[in-house]
Amino acid sequence: MKHFEFEYGAGTMGADLPDSTDVFIPGETVKDPDFIPEEQLEEAYLKSIRNPIGMKPVTELVRKGSKVVFVVPDRVKGGEQKTSHRKLSIHYLLNELYSAGVEKQDILFIISNGLHPRSTDKDAKAIFGQELYDEFWHSGQIISHDSEDPDNMVDLGKTRRGDPVVMNKFVFEADLPILIGHVQGNPYGGYSGGYKHSATGITNWRCIASHHVPSVMHREDFTPVNNGSLMRNKFDEISMHMEEKMGHPFFCCDAVLDSKSRQIEILSGYAKEMMPMSWEIADKRNYVHWAEKKYDVIVFGMPQKFHYGDGMGTNPIMMMQALSAQVLRHKRIMSDHCVFIVSSLCNGFFNDKKWPYLRELYEWFQHDKMNELPDMNRLGEYFATNEDYIRQYRFANAFHPFHGFSMMSCGHIAEMNTSAIYIVGAEDPGYARGMGLKTRATFEEALEDAKKKFVGEDPNILALPLAFKTTAVHLCMKDPDKDPMDEYGHRHQ
Repeated sequence: MKHFEFEYGAGTMGADLPDSTDVFIPGETVKDPDFIPEEQLEEAYLKSIRNPIGMKPVTELVRKGSKVVFVVPDRVKGGEQKTSHRKLSIHYLLNELYSAGVEKQDILFIISNGLHPRSTDKDAKAIFGQELYDEFWHSGQIISHDSEDPDNMVDLGKTRRGDPVVMNKFVFEADLPILIGHVQGNPYGGYSGGYKHSATGITNWRCIASHHVPSVMHREDFTPVNNGSLMRNKFDEISMHMEEKMGHPFFCCDAVLDSKSRQIEILSGYAKEMMPMSWEIADKRNYVHWAEKKYDVIVFGMPQKFHYGDGMGTNPIMMMQALSAQVLRHKRIMSDHCVFIVSSLCNGFFNDKKWPYLRELYEWFQHDKMNELPDMNRLGEYFATNEDYIRQYRFANAFHPFHGFSMMSCGHIAEMNTSAIYIVGAEDPGYARGMGLKTRATFEEALEDAKKKFVGEDPNILALPLAFKTTAVHLCMKDPDKDPMDEYGHRHQ
């Protein structure tokens, strides 16, 4: 037997699995592409910024008096080290802007949290670093996007497809809007950065409801994750509609990142032309053609705190999103009867300050003929317009209430694509069972039950012991002929 320690609460839970169990750890089992050494980062940034793809350098796009708005991701992605992409790209871009005559007073930074919690001063300090924070925070030049502020949002009508487009007014009115993005593998639409950034980070819930819903997320082109889904197309259409109405494109500065959020490549310019180039580089890190067989059992653990915040690994609805994200990433290597076995405290901690509406959502799901998660979607507008929940989003750093519906839409994907999901170590197992999950005390008990009911006595088992502690990859079959994704827009490596 092989012994493993899987994430669980603030620590780990042990498991003894058969010797035949395979193991994958991002960045270790298969090494990431080389990252840019720290001493070469300045040269790489200046080369990228001064030679943008598909548009002029920023020094030719601005002059004295130009209003510049930086759109900067929140803390969910991208790393916070001293050499993080956010910190360095902003530093070098500021120097270019100043050299062209732009004045400090004409620069604004907007944290593009979308429906995520609006950032606190501590968040801003972590994102920007002490120097930039001290320079711009106290003068009110670092703000967090407020999708519910009627005075600072602008309605741009609809895309040709009919999707509503509403965007941040400060960005819309800027002479030069700059998107700072991270090209990291994302279950929603393939990659972060580029047009995904603007289509989700500076819009409102009605715009996001055009793509983060069952009619888009439950299509065959959505799972497994790829670059050719309807959701991805909608991101591009919405952001290009913004550019059309602004009368000029965003200037993007994106970095392809590795498992430790270090820069593999830096690309700048016009997103429409730059994104495919960034994806070609990012594919080598994110779509890992490693598996020699399909797996019947995938084993991993959930900490209490990760990605969206404290409680994600215990709150039953957020747990479902995390489970589905693993399906989206790894569906290519899952057998037709695949089972997940996952450790979680599942102790009833909803973190009501961060997600004030999810307890009510969970209770609705237990009643009123809600047989599967998509049945909940009819309540989207009811929750999204709840004044108390909106106030908590705007003024108490909570998630916007519609965010829960994107989580629930994603959460159903786990049920759609697995034979069963076992939660092990749940302290309050009724919450897991209320989401349609099975519960057992240990990994070993769950595996024995799965053998009897779903996968037989000799299943192929994959262990992912650091599933949420490293930047994830999308696992693929080693043999391209066994990879089903060409038809959905992702080429083989």
